[in-house]
Amino acid sequence: MKSNNTVGESVTRWDAYAKVTGRANYTADIPTKTKLYASIVRATITHGYVKNFDFSEALEVEGVIKILTYEDMPKNKFSTAGHPYGLDPATRDRYDRNILTNHVRLYGDEIAVVIATNELASRIAASKVKVEYDELPFYLTPKEALSKDAVLIHEDLDSNILKHTTSSVGDIKKGFDESDFIFTDNFKVPIQQHCHLESQIACAYKGDDNRWIVISSTQIPHILRRILGEAFGIRWSSFRVIKPFIGGGFGNKQDVTIEPLCVACSMAMNGQPVQIALSKEESIAYTRTRHEMEYSAKMGISKDGIIKALDIEVLSNKGAYASHTHAVGIKGGGMLLSLYDIPNFRYDIKTVYTNIATAGAMRGYGIPQVMFFIESFMENIARKMGFNSFEFRQKNIIKNHSYNPLNQVTQESVKLQECMDLAKKIFCYEDKLKQCKNYKHNYKKRGIGMANFSYTTGVYPKGLEIASARAILNQDASIKLMLGATEIGQGSDTVLAQIAAEVLTIPYESVIVDSITDTDTAPFDTGSYASRQSYVSGEAVKRAAIDLKNKIIKSAAKFKELDSNELILSNSKIINTNGDFIMSLEEVALNSMYNWQKAEILVGEGSYNCHNNSYSFGTCLAYVEVDCESGKVKILDILNVHDSGRILNPLLASSQVEGGMGMAIPYALSEELKYDKFGKVLNNNLLDYKVPTAMDLPDLNSAFVENYDPYGPFGNKSLGEPPMCLPAPAIRNAIVNALNIEINEIPITPEKIFNLKAKSCIN
Repeated sequence: MKSNNTVGESVTRWDAYAKVTGRANYTADIPTKTKLYASIVRATITHGYVKNFDFSEALEVEGVIKILTYEDMPKNKFSTAGHPYGLDPATRDRYDRNILTNHVRLYGDEIAVVIATNELASRIAASKVKVEYDELPFYLTPKEALSKDAVLIHEDLDSNILKHTTSSVGDIKKGFDESDFIFTDNFKVPIQQHCHLESQIACAYKGDDNRWIVISSTQIPHILRRILGEAFGIRWSSFRVIKPFIGGGFGNKQDVTIEPLCVACSMAMNGQPVQIALSKEESIAYTRTRHEMEYSAKMGISKDGIIKALDIEVLSNKGAYASHTHAVGIKGGGMLLSLYDIPNFRYDIKTVYTNIATAGAMRGYGIPQVMFFIESFMENIARKMGFNSFEFRQKNIIKNHSYNPLNQVTQESVKLQECMDLAKKIFCYEDKLKQCKNYKHNYKKRGIGMANFSYTTGVYPKGLEIASARAILNQDASIKLMLGATEIGQGSDTVLAQIAAEVLTIPYESVIVDSITDTDTAPFDTGSYASRQSYVSGEAVKRAAIDLKNKIIKSAAKFKELDSNELILSNSKIINTNGDFIMSLEEVALNSMYNWQKAEILVGEGSYNCHNNSYSFGTCLAYVEVDCESGKVKILDILNVHDSGRILNPLLASSQVEGGMGMAIPYALSEELKYDKFGKVLNNNLLDYKVPTAMDLPDLNSAFVENYDPYGPFGNKSLGEPPMCLPAPAIRNAIVNALNIEINEIPITPEKIFNLKAKSCIN
């Protein structure tokens, strides 16, 4: 009989009590002796060069010890993106960063750093540094940066285009020739910020072994270690990265931001601990953002509603530095062919340097943008052709066993139709449609919108997917699970512990995981991103647990002088094939450590180089009421239905969906990082940047269409990022259907709706 509290059950997160009681230690909570504090001096122009510094007033601030500039730093360029290392240089992200710079590429660029005995002194001193600049023209949009006479933002390139690619399938001209109708449209999505509770923070110092220890709130400990080595041009093993509890990341901490500078400050202080902690204003304005993108598209349709051709041109606003280079933008093209059957397809995308904050990874990695585009476009076409929202999409969705020629992946567990059917049923779709038609109000309108999505699990075959894990049998028969995978609040350590418990047939409570990931002791794992951990790291844990299970059985056979092929580990007991009790797991553990003749320490190892990718699918329905006088949108009901394979922990799964929906709703309605005409951020605080509170959000409803994916370790697929991909287009489509007017740009703020009311609301 299997033990309880394993895969498929809503066990309590192992870290829940520590977090809700305040006992959890984050980076700022870890004490270090004689800690110093550093604050960054940021440029007050948007593009140009630093000519001179005047530190006289800054150095007079009590507590200031030292001020460092570009001249004090190593000159090695490095990439900040948290991607696996490419053995082929052509596959690596672009190396365009220095620890500090004298070439200012955005307002707030990092040009110097003040080290002081306390944080307040360092911040005051940083504000007193005077800088003389040679200014250059600056560009806030891709179109400006691509103008004929634009100055180069990065001098080693021929233009401000970071990368330009075209992906195609079939014959695009033939597809349009065979179409009965051709539709064109343009769409735009905004810059969004992650706004994780814990801003970027790191502390660096020289350890007892003369290596550099970096305590950091990072999603990518092992990759961070490598990037530090590249930034300083020394052995990667010269660094030890320790990740404590993390207060959120959502992709922002998949980039290396402050850690190299933190190490440089400690080096300048002979190894004394130095901490850099960004303020919320700095974190919002100067770290990483979601890419702003503009889509121009043409779609060919047959008279019966079948897609014949789709041609898309995309401009992606990269900001000042490469970060994840072209990967975020190019991913979207491939995902479209894993959602709809499009025989003739072209996806042309330019990722363009501009003089704003660098865009990098954010929950969804380019797919919220492209899903807003395609699902808005599909809705516009359905309305013009007289199809209802479900009917038009059902004619074109991919089926099981579909092959994506761009991603070279065949899908073996597609349940998109089932998601649409279940969403329609749970939402009482037909009843709500009648309610919308029958709703009468002088200045309020109601509408329903839907959207579909598809999403990858990990990055294969476009990137390396590898993970490892270690399972150790302790003296009392508990299991120490050692992971390189990074828990950043999503609950991955809990699910990975469930996987280990399931394989070993022991209670979930018997599996011990760490709150800290330490690159000196944790097995290698590339980190927390791409909704990969239960799929890739989960398989590594499964393999480690199987390895340990086999060793436990062999040890029991040795202790009892039996044939291991006749023994089974079940429910923390060794039994024979007849079900007879042989010995307890506790007895095996004690004998493995204290039996003088036969003791052998039992450790299971698991490594997984993943060469599969299983896509998740889903449907969102939104029911809204639009107040045309105030412009306010009220979400009356919203539902996400997901095909994520087998659900490993239902409570954590629903929590993931709620969290993603909570980020996606303001993406549709309120969130946008804004700049003035000089390139300075206007709303880098939580008063002006409109993140919703719990009081602002509606009830968030979710459901799952469970099926067993053949490649997931327990039939599971991605879930962490997919919930972000659905609500924005569904809400937009609901507003469009309510007002009977197209709105092709988000966020759809009250101001935008108010300006449209003469056209749409006053009949």
